[in-house]
Amino acid sequence: MSAQPLGGPHYLNAGFKMIMRPGLRMYVLLPLSINIMVFFGLIYFAVQRFNGWVAQLMPNLPSWLSFLDYILWPLFVVLVLLIIFFTFTTIANLIASPFNSFLAEKVESIARGEDTAAPFSWGELLAMVPRTLWREMRKLGYFLPRALGLLILSFIPGVNIIAAPLWVVFNIWMMAVQYIDYPADNNKVSWGLMLEWLRVKRWLSLGFGGITYLVLMVPLLNLVAMPAAIAGATLLWVDHYKVIDKS
Repeated sequence: MSAQPLGGPHYLNAGFKMIMRPGLRMYVLLPLSINIMVFFGLIYFAVQRFNGWVAQLMPNLPSWLSFLDYILWPLFVVLVLLIIFFTFTTIANLIASPFNSFLAEKVESIARGEDTAAPFSWGELLAMVPRTLWREMRKLGYFLPRALGLLILSFIPGVNIIAAPLWVVFNIWMMAVQYIDYPADNNKVSWGLMLEWLRVKRWLSLGFGGITYLVLMVPLLNLVAMPAAIAGATLLWVDHYKVIDKS
């Protein structure tokens, strides 16, 4: 079965349907509550600072190029929105990572027709915290150097024009990394092997990351989209990881 980018919307849609199952509600509602608190806190903070951030990032153009302000301003508004967006998803996923792993485990057992995952247990959830937090820190270690490079690029006059589109591509890739890592980690697939698999399935990964990125950019809908993305990524993993194993 070839991995096509059009598979991305299919898996996210399947993820939305999956999280509506009665047996998964506890796995969805708890991280959803956390995400709501983080979301509104970050939005409140961002509204206070938004104009200042855009002004700081905008290049100082000579007067004869001032007409470019009208072109560049929307690009840097997008850049700030992207930074805010990824900050929110990073914080929310860091806090909710044990719940997310639990959800991915349950979805995988249902998808494989086994449904042998244990019922929700606070004790088991707490036991997962060290492993899931370590994996989230590994994601941050992957993300931060690349994000820093893009941020530095954003302050270089002339060159910073390409910063916003590069942020878009990078965020799309990180959406695939972020969510497909949950089923990979549950199956004890190493970080390096997971990244290698994503590169092999690049177009499928980017297709899933792209549609997830678009949906997560929609306020309020993004709160429900996070667990749907975890479920969708898990379904994608179940369908396609075995292809790599046999290749």
